[in-house]
Amino acid sequence: MQAQPDADKTLRTILSRLEDMKAEETLTIDLHGKSAYSDYMVITTGRSNRHVGSIAENVAKGLKEAGIKTIHVEGLPNCDWVLIDSGDVIVHVFRPEVREFYNLERLWTQGPKPAKTV
Repeated sequence: MQAQPDADKTLRTILSRLEDMKAEETLTIDLHGKSAYSDYMVITTGRSNRHVGSIAENVAKGLKEAGIKTIHVEGLPNCDWVLIDSGDVIVHVFRPEVREFYNLERLWTQGPKPAKTV
């Protein structure tokens, strides 16, 4: 199954904004076949709470400018972990230690494990 052109355009907009804001260790995970609710997940890191907040606000602004109306943002008050849900693409912006703790990359990039037998 191929990504919708809109999802690819949204992803390019997000990645461009992340690059402009000097986000670090950006990873894009293709969710086709893994999730029914989104096409891509982007995980990235900001150096501090202020940087995380600035990155998230800039990405949200870029999405609105691109005509994406349904954007949901969570986590801006604390800026440890900000989630931006644009529908086709979900963005997680973390402080480094929070990203390491939750390790979302591991959850979404490992293949399914066989069930344990006792």
